[in-house]
Amino acid sequence: MVATLLPSTHPARWWSLRTDGRIECWLCPRRCKLSDGQRGFCFGRQRVGDELVLTTYGQSSGFCIDPIEKKPLNHFLPGTSVLSFGTAGCNLGCRFCQNWDISKTRESERLDDAATPEMIASTAQRLGCRSVAFTYNDPVIFAEYAIDAARACHELGIKTVAVTAGYISSEARPEFFGVMDAANVDMKAFTDDFYQRLCSARLQPVLDTLEYLRKETAVWLEVTTLLIPGQNDSADEIDRASDWFAAHLGPDVPWHFTAFHPAFKMLETPPTPPASLLRARDLACAKGLKYVYTGNVQDRAGGSTWCPSCGALLIERRWHELGDYNMDDNRCRACRCQIAGRFEHHPGTWGARCQPVRLS
Repeated sequence: MVATLLPSTHPARWWSLRTDGRIECWLCPRRCKLSDGQRGFCFGRQRVGDELVLTTYGQSSGFCIDPIEKKPLNHFLPGTSVLSFGTAGCNLGCRFCQNWDISKTRESERLDDAATPEMIASTAQRLGCRSVAFTYNDPVIFAEYAIDAARACHELGIKTVAVTAGYISSEARPEFFGVMDAANVDMKAFTDDFYQRLCSARLQPVLDTLEYLRKETAVWLEVTTLLIPGQNDSADEIDRASDWFAAHLGPDVPWHFTAFHPAFKMLETPPTPPASLLRARDLACAKGLKYVYTGNVQDRAGGSTWCPSCGALLIERRWHELGDYNMDDNRCRACRCQIAGRFEHHPGTWGARCQPVRLS
């Protein structure tokens, strides 16, 4: 039996004391305003006296070695293993959350493994993981912990990955993403109505984060959209989103359309039909996007990477398992076209398995 971890009192950043006596957190666009003892919407940040603390620093809801393709990242060190972990809470309120037991928790009992940033980095190195992913719940809300862990990883040559909804303030973006090597950002829909009704958030800050990553950083970026029947899967919305994507992010950023499965407060909504994913992929490709993928379904064509120049199969995928690999470093073996991404001469051999790990 693992003892329940006590909340951390690690000093939080990105806040100020207002003239009305409340503390204003400006880590994310919510700008929560807190009286003594109150927690932010995200659960992880709490006012204690006249300070803001991160209650989940050094604590995790679990560690697991995953294939990098599960993040999903298809153009970042394919086939390699990544040490994944998260904490508890989230700064969005998605009614369809697939990890609701972690991200929606309001109980610190979900945190049952302790690890310093140095422990995380050394464990990744010992287990042969090429990268560490801050995931499961949104790492923006445990930014101080993620940043320290990322710095420790870099000291040992370990890459870092943020899997995030991109709901972060302009003030916090530079330092948070400044220590990330790759990011997968959820663009959950392309209407503000969707974000307000189903996520208790707004669309524009996410679009701002995407543009920031693409234009102002060297972070490798991939984007994911979970298609929910009747909510964000219309041809018109995908068409408009594709236009924005092509104009603001460009044709080389991979886009993953993934299948919804009933979860949390949307148990009555049916799963995404595979045909919806195929249609979305076709619409995005028609706008000139080079690397568009389907996920959470059996679809070899939609899950594999194809050369945008000659059409050759470059990286075959079946779920998270690699098959044929026809690249030389970052070039198509057939026509020598350069493929956007972070590739090495040989792919990793981790496979599709997921292996839980305890650090304490």
